[in-house]
Parts: sequence; C-alpha cells; structure tokens
Amino acid sequence: MSSKSVIDVSEKLARLLSRENGRPVLKPNKPLVLKDEVANRKMRKGEATCITEMSMLMACWKKSEFNNFLCSSEISTFYTCVEKAQREAKLKAAQQASHGGRLAPKQANTLLKRFPGIKDEY
Repeated sequence: MSSKSVIDVSEKLARLLSRENGRPVLKPNKPLVLKDEVANRKMRKGEATCITEMSMLMACWKKSEFNNFLCSSEISTFYTCVEKAQREAKLKAAQQASHGGRLAPKQANTLLKRFPGIKDEY
C-alpha cells in the first residue's frame, strides 16, 4: 500500500471518530467490555497416529483369519508405535503447559467467574 492511501484511511477514521458534532459518528450498539465467559468449545484433538501400522495389522488378521499368533510381529510393531505416540503427546502437553499454552474453556470460565471484569465503568 502506498503511504498516501494509509494516510487517507487514517484521516477518514479520525473524522468518523471525531466529536466535532457533539457525538461520534460511529456509535457501538453494545458496550465495549469483555464478557465474563468464553464459548464452551472442545479443544482440538491431535492428528491420528499409527495408521499404517494399524492397517498392516488388520490386513494380517484378515489374511490369517484373526489368528494373533501369526500376526505377532505386526501387533508388536503397532503397540510400539502407540507407546511412542503417547510419549510424544505427553511431552507436547507438558511443553505447552510450561510455555503458558491455551486454557481449556472450562478453566477460563472458572477463572473469569472468580475474577470478573469491572462492570461499572461503561
């Protein structure tokens, strides 16, 4: 963007928000304060892991008519993959918690109920 267009936009915004006529041109229809609750949405799940190992295990079961003894190597491969994915998920969760990750909506609502916003200033 050119500097002239940036100046034009800022001048228009200043004119719309000015109090020359006794009141601002842009008037909010709701008070400009934050609510004391957040939407109760579910946190995102992680991506699926060990899909190839699982499909290899199921193919082996189908071929051997669900005999676990003949598919023992595929079973062990699948379980090692699952254990590795669980370790990585725990490390990721611990890392996010130590770096101030996002709060769950339920936790945020609990904190907002304990420490509500100031209501008498608007």
